[in-house]
Amino acid sequence: MSNSSARPDLLDIDSHTFKDLEIFTSDNGGASLFDFCNRTRSVGGAALLRRRMQTPWACAERIAATQAAVRFITESRALFKQMPSVYAVEGTQDYLEEILPSLDFRNRLEFALGAFQVWANQDSHYFSIVKGAQAACRMIRALRSFVALPALKSAPGELGPLLQQLRALLSRPNLRMVPDFDVAGWGTWKMLKLDQALRVKEKDTLNRLLALNYEMEALVSMADANAEHGFVMPEICYGPLHVTAEGLYHPYLAHPVANPVSLNQQHRILFLTGPNMAGKTTYLRAFATALYLAHLGMGVPAQSFQFVPVQCLFSSISLTDDLCRGVSYFRAEALRVKAVAEAVARGDRVLTLMDEPFKGTNVKDAFEASLAILERFSTRENCLFMFSSHQIELSDHLHRLHNQVNCRYFEAVESGERLHFDYKLRPGISDQRLGMRVLREEGIFELLDQATAPEIEFSPAEDGIP
Repeated sequence: MSNSSARPDLLDIDSHTFKDLEIFTSDNGGASLFDFCNRTRSVGGAALLRRRMQTPWACAERIAATQAAVRFITESRALFKQMPSVYAVEGTQDYLEEILPSLDFRNRLEFALGAFQVWANQDSHYFSIVKGAQAACRMIRALRSFVALPALKSAPGELGPLLQQLRALLSRPNLRMVPDFDVAGWGTWKMLKLDQALRVKEKDTLNRLLALNYEMEALVSMADANAEHGFVMPEICYGPLHVTAEGLYHPYLAHPVANPVSLNQQHRILFLTGPNMAGKTTYLRAFATALYLAHLGMGVPAQSFQFVPVQCLFSSISLTDDLCRGVSYFRAEALRVKAVAEAVARGDRVLTLMDEPFKGTNVKDAFEASLAILERFSTRENCLFMFSSHQIELSDHLHRLHNQVNCRYFEAVESGERLHFDYKLRPGISDQRLGMRVLREEGIFELLDQATAPEIEFSPAEDGIP
């Protein structure tokens, strides 16, 4: 997926990054970020929220418009309880999608004969028409009352245009014939005339009303998710690319340890070290998830968050080989770096996260490749990079990289019999090497030492004995 080529106001985020951040699927079978944010009531509302999450914004103005709408909904949440019920909305959706006979006769006599035929010979269709028309009327009446609320006249951000479009559509002559009372008592003639006006003449209008309602439902869901999870609305900045955060954490964790983030044009690269299980990958995912949510116009899991919007967001966390295409693990890594390089070469504002890259080759190649990539990253203006690595030997060379590298690490506390992790980010580079200790703690060597080789018995003939 590449949004930037078609829509420059959309964030360029590909399928691999969606997978790394578990936006729509989770490798461990748990909830995705979409599930985490989805508070919609209808199928159509969920589809609109999914579409929003597939296409985050890349420009400050679009993000600000969504933020303003979400803030207003949060502050005026009671108003949005007056939106049409899910029963009326989904009843209208079914009404428009169901295959039903329609009466579109200009002649009054032909319409009367057709109405009688529908009523007399197609009673199941007739009752579906009545049920659907009643649902559409309920939705129209609810929308009329909703858009007329005085507090919504000055609704900010995305809400303003949405409400204006709703008011314009509701003022169409055929929709004005919908009364402000329940039409359950209407006879066959009036119901079929109403059906003709709604489903034949104004079908496109009803579909547009539904779409606008779903857009608002998605925005309400975003506001509700913010409130439920305690997210903080980020501050949109301008100028050279930078991202700064305090108290950042991953939203999935029950008891997260919060950490800061600082990436700017003085330190374009965050070089992250530390032993396995200390928190490097979680930190990368927490940061990328927060930045992604910020580009949606939502709040983020942090105490504060300031950012200049980027055009491209890449992650390289959970790469795999591809046997069907004959792509080895290392070639998959190379192709991932190539995708980043192409975006950088275009002059896009790029933010990239690379978790222990070049694991698919030998140590010498991995060292040389990492250093070569870091050297080139350090010179790219208006781009930012997070780079985690076990190759602590790189630290001897980082001073050459134009002072662009900010070194941070996580560590394990080695007191006692078992390792302890506090998940706190520290300045500097870790020199901990804990692989052998972890193997010992798990008792692996002890198990192997206890194992005895099976005895092999030889027959005299096999042993050359007569």
